[in-house]
Amino acid sequence: MKRRMANDKSSGILSAQPLDSPSDVGSLKAIRKPKWYRSTFWNAFILGICNFLAPGIWGAMNSLGGGGQQSPSLVNSANALTFCLMVLTCFFSSVVVRWVGVKWALIIGTLGYCPYAAGLYVNNRYGDGWFVLLGAALCGLSAGIFWSVEAAIALAYPEPHNQGRFLGFWLSFRLGGQIVGGAINLGVNVNNNKAGSVSYHVFEAFIALQALAPFAGLLLSPPEKVQRTDGLPVRLSIGNSITYELKAMSKLFFSKHFLLIVPLIAQAVYAESVFFTFQALWFSVRARALGSFLSGVVAVTLGNILGKYLDHTKFSLKSRSRGAFFTILGLQGAWWIWATVLVTEFNKTNPTYDWVDQGFGKGFALFLFWVAGFQLNYMFLYFVVGNLAETQEEVIRICSLLRGTESAVQAVSYGLGSVSVMARTGSIYLNFGLWAISLYPAWLVISKIGVTLGDKKLAREEAVQESVLDNHSSDQQVEK
Repeated sequence: MKRRMANDKSSGILSAQPLDSPSDVGSLKAIRKPKWYRSTFWNAFILGICNFLAPGIWGAMNSLGGGGQQSPSLVNSANALTFCLMVLTCFFSSVVVRWVGVKWALIIGTLGYCPYAAGLYVNNRYGDGWFVLLGAALCGLSAGIFWSVEAAIALAYPEPHNQGRFLGFWLSFRLGGQIVGGAINLGVNVNNNKAGSVSYHVFEAFIALQALAPFAGLLLSPPEKVQRTDGLPVRLSIGNSITYELKAMSKLFFSKHFLLIVPLIAQAVYAESVFFTFQALWFSVRARALGSFLSGVVAVTLGNILGKYLDHTKFSLKSRSRGAFFTILGLQGAWWIWATVLVTEFNKTNPTYDWVDQGFGKGFALFLFWVAGFQLNYMFLYFVVGNLAETQEEVIRICSLLRGTESAVQAVSYGLGSVSVMARTGSIYLNFGLWAISLYPAWLVISKIGVTLGDKKLAREEAVQESVLDNHSSDQQVEK
C-alpha cells in the first residue's frame, strides 16, 4: 500500500495517509517529529556504540594478528571455541528475545566480551593460557545472542529508505573499534619493528572499553518506543512458544533460499581468520598495528558507499542487488588470486615485513583489500537476508540463522587456522575454493531479488501499516 506524506512545518507534524483511501484522513494518527532519543538515527548510534565497545574492540584485538600474540595458534583455538558456542546461542536467540525482549537480550549479549580481553591480557603479561580459553567460552555464550539481536534491530528499526545507510552507519562502529584499537597499539608499539606480541598495556585500554558496553545498551529504545519518520511502529518481538520457535527456526534454515546462500555466507566469513593470521605470520608488530588502523578506515569508507548505493532508488532493487553481487564477488575473486600467489612465495621465503622493508606493500595492500572486502560482503549478506524474511518475527529468526551459520564457519576457520600448514597456505587455498563454489547457488537467489521475491522490506512495512489501519478502524467502531 502506497502512502502520501504531508509536512506541516508550523506544527512540526507529519501526516500519513494511504493513497487508496483519501477520504479517510484520520486513518493513521498524525506523526509528530520523532524525539531525538527515540529516533531511528539515535538508535543506530547506540547500536553502533554497543558494536564498537563489544565486537568492535574484539575485532581490534583480532586485527592485531593472533590477538596480538607472538603465535596465533592459541588465539585461533580460543576463537574456534567462541564460535562453536555462538552457534548454540544464535540458534536459541529468538527464545531469549521471547523471555527478556530485544533491549535486554542485546545487553546480555555484551557481557562476555570483557572477560575475553582480560584473558588476552593475562596471557600476554603472565603467559597463562587457561584464562584465554575461559574468556573465549564466556564470550561465545553471550556473543551469539548479541550478534543475532543487533542484526534484527538493524533490519527492523529503520525506515525502508534508510536501510542501507543504517547498515553502513552501524557497521562502521564495529570497524571504529578496529581503528581505535589500531591507533592505540600503533602509539604503544611504534618503535617495535620486530615480530612478536604487542604490549600488555594495549589490553588494559581494551578491557576498560569493553566494560562499558552493557551500560551503553541501556540507552537503546525498545521497539515499541522507537519513533520513525514515517509514523509506523517497530514490531520486533516473539510471542510464540519455545517449541514453536525452535521448529520455525529449523524450517527456515532448511528452506531453499537460505540453503542456497549458505556457501555465500561461508566464503565471506571464513576469510576473517585467514587475513588476521596472514597478518600475524608475515608482518612486524608495528606493521600489524598500522594495518589494523588503516584497514578499518578503508573498510568504513567503502562500506558507507555501498550503503548509499543500496538505498539509491534511482536504480531498481533488481539492479542494485545484481550490481552489488557482481562487484563484491568479482573483487573477492581477484583478492584470492593475489593471495594464492603471495602465500606460495612467502611459505618458501618466510619473511617478516616491516614498513621500511622492500616488498612490504604487496602483502600489506592485500590485507587492506581483504578487510574492506569482508565489510562489503558482510553488508551485502544483511541486504540479502533482509530480502528473504517475510515477517518481522522472521527477521529475528533469519538473523539468528545468519549469525549462527557465520559462527559455525568461523569456528572451523579458526580451528583450522591453529594448524600450521593451514595457517600458512591451506586456508587461503580452501577459501578460494569456497568463493568459487558459492557463485552459482548465490546467483539463483540474487537473480530473484526485486523480481519474483519482490521487495521484502517494503512488504513488511506495508503489512505493519495495514495492521495499524485495521486497529484504528476497530477503535473507531467501538467508540461509535
